[in-house]
Amino acid sequence: MTRVDPAPVADRALQHLELDIGGMTCAACANAVERSLNKIDGVTANVNLATDRAWVAGIGDADADQAIAAVTRAANVEAFSS
Repeated sequence: MTRVDPAPVADRALQHLELDIGGMTCAACANAVERSLNKIDGVTANVNLATDRAWVAGIGDADADQAIAAVTRAANVEAFSS
């Protein structure tokens, strides 16, 4: 049996972000944004096209910048931490 040490994850702060996303015009855009965010290690995201927002749960402070960059690349939209 493999033993996993949970200490490295426990030492990092869990961060929740809400991103305002400008420029999403269709469900395909929202899906592209959500898929790109969920590809980031340790991140779980939900995107709402109607409100132009993404709710992101991730690990660490660096993920905020990474999440914004991923959104911008995914669907050529803008994202801002709210």
